[in-house]
Amino acid sequence: MATQTSTIRSRGMELLMQYKQSPSVHLRNRLVQLNAGLVRKIAHRVSHQCSEPYEDLEQIGYIGLIRAIERFNPGQGCAFSSFAVPYIRGEMLHFLRDRGTTVKIPRRWQDLQKESQKLQMELMRSLGRNPSDSEMAEALGVPVKEWREVKMAHKNRLPLSLDATVCQQVDSNITLGETLPDSHYQLMQALEEDRQQIQRALNQLESKTRTAIEFVFFKGLSRKEVAEKIGVSPMTVTRRIQRGVDEMIAYLQPQELRTDP
Repeated sequence: MATQTSTIRSRGMELLMQYKQSPSVHLRNRLVQLNAGLVRKIAHRVSHQCSEPYEDLEQIGYIGLIRAIERFNPGQGCAFSSFAVPYIRGEMLHFLRDRGTTVKIPRRWQDLQKESQKLQMELMRSLGRNPSDSEMAEALGVPVKEWREVKMAHKNRLPLSLDATVCQQVDSNITLGETLPDSHYQLMQALEEDRQQIQRALNQLESKTRTAIEFVFFKGLSRKEVAEKIGVSPMTVTRRIQRGVDEMIAYLQPQELRTDP
């Protein structure tokens, strides 16, 4: 299984290199098929966090995957899966944001909220004050706990302003926007970590193998040009690249996988 996975990853990187040098619909479709499992995995996870059908999310996810394929640069030295996830998930989140409210409220609670608006006005007229939670719950015929949950859900369905104050300091206020993580910085940080891991894996390779990979993947030379530079045949270059990529994938696997008997 580990060997099969290594072969797939190696083949995927070669296809990405080919697509970067000479884009075509055929190559792009092969890359989409090769990475379809990544889309399905993310769609499955997101579908459990919303009410949209899994199939719709999967189809939207493929748009993100195609955009990732179009923008990926193998020379940056990061794993394609790490690069593609933000694009795939981002397309799904854009789709959900355009479909409706930020928080999906159960139909029963939506009906209770609508009914409560009329009842609250009637109770205010009869009591001469705002009704308590227990009085509202009794009028609706639901437990007090459920009524409070209905109120909280309705309140939280409305998006907050990023300028809303979440914490007050002596000399300044901290807004909601300032507490959110910088997605661009996080992506750049992840890319840098991947680059460092790739470089460490490259350093483990035999000198000519490392040179062949750097010339082909990072400098964009053909295998024939590399063969002339290092004094071997193009077929030897191909074999060195295949062996080197396999060794790098094995090195980059988690420690427990590399040490299993």
